[in-house]
Amino acid sequence: MPLPKISEARELSDEKLSDEIVAIKRQLFQLRLQKATRQLEKPHQFRQLRHRLAQLLTLETERKRAASQSAKEQK
Repeated sequence: MPLPKISEARELSDEKLSDEIVAIKRQLFQLRLQKATRQLEKPHQFRQLRHRLAQLLTLETERKRAASQSAKEQK
């Protein structure tokens, strides 16, 4: 299964972006719980979810920096 593309994440609104970040953090918690109880069936999901989380957090940071930069330019 291929890793998700960041172009898909760039299409999300700010609200959906933050919702997806929270959802992925929950999924990672559930995977860690499954691993601890030896019920984990798909260990490759760790890599995919961490990759997606990194993409979303990077995009969120980019948007925050762009917003603060435009606020500085308006002053």
